[in-house]
Amino acid sequence: MPSPLHRRKALLIGASALTPALWSAARAQPAASAAPVPSLPKGGHWPEWDVFKAQFVSGEGRVISDDGEGGRTYSEGQSYGLFFALVANDRKGFDTLLRWTENNLCGGDLGARLPAWLWGKRPDGSWGVIDNNAASDADIWIAYVLGEAARLWKEPRYHALGARLAQRILAEETADIPQLGLSLLPGPRGFVEGEGRWKLNPSYMPLQVMQRLATLYPQPAWKQLARSSEKIIVGSSPKGYTPDWTLYDAQQGFLVDEKGKEKGQGGYNAIRVYLWAGMLAPGTTGRKAVLAALAPMARQVREQGHPPEYVDVLTGQGSGPGPAGFSAALLPFLQAQGDDSALKAQRSRLAAAPIRPTAYYEQTLSLFGQGWMDGWYRFSASGQLTPQKRKAS
Repeated sequence: MPSPLHRRKALLIGASALTPALWSAARAQPAASAAPVPSLPKGGHWPEWDVFKAQFVSGEGRVISDDGEGGRTYSEGQSYGLFFALVANDRKGFDTLLRWTENNLCGGDLGARLPAWLWGKRPDGSWGVIDNNAASDADIWIAYVLGEAARLWKEPRYHALGARLAQRILAEETADIPQLGLSLLPGPRGFVEGEGRWKLNPSYMPLQVMQRLATLYPQPAWKQLARSSEKIIVGSSPKGYTPDWTLYDAQQGFLVDEKGKEKGQGGYNAIRVYLWAGMLAPGTTGRKAVLAALAPMARQVREQGHPPEYVDVLTGQGSGPGPAGFSAALLPFLQAQGDDSALKAQRSRLAAAPIRPTAYYEQTLSLFGQGWMDGWYRFSASGQLTPQKRKAS
């Protein structure tokens, strides 16, 4: 599976040439070259979700990226859409997103096949799955959201479906790694680098999600995955900066992925590690260790006035300002670090240069980060989702 880093960068810059006039025109067009489809109905009255949905979600339930490739869909986008719809109490939107995901990424049965990570226009002009490998970050979010949707909406069908998906994740996307224990791989194929070496992605392991999965689908393996996730986040960030991708060697421990295109940097994947950490509830297992390990990033943001677009994880050298979406993602993290100065500066940065409405990935980061800051949802110490402003749909 190709590295998502470059795809995420394209999502952030792909619409940068749009002027306000062109943006207005773009809002009137379908988000992809497929046939026009109606918008999803409004549900939970979360204004930012309604705007995101109108721009990026087709009426049939497909989250459409601005990746410059004709509007491809990634399983990650579907998983995030499901989460936002649940927070907004948008049951109709949720079911539409779930139905499209199951029918198009899973061959009609989410429990029988992991979601394909990439769907879009093929070279022959047809639309469908382009790469049937899976992405475990999307898979764990979907399993998590299904379990929480079953509880919040009192719908056992969601739990049954989530349990089947959770079992498939354990069977296909994990490895027993020396000193780490059972660990989450980024996908079923392509992440064993050779005998005794694995390629891992710390941003695929939000602790609140991993810990909640251990309760939703009680199997010892999920508790093991939660423990190894903390080890991976902390161990791969020795200087306080998380890499997009890391190598783990059974003999040498964590290594910089020097052969990877990211060259040991943290950027468009890694920004989510700080986001997930910032939203951990006090008392969450691993919270203190993770926040302490990542504290240097908060200091750099305070000193530089912005998050870096890329940062060398061994030296802390940044490559320049990251996009506005990075600032939105860091708001919960800076609050959790108690860094009021940096928090205020990033809020001012967002006010002065708001996120472009056509920037899919930035808007996703904002829905998570700013949505959390605005009180739309919380996670308990065990990872349970608690929407804060639910209204009847």
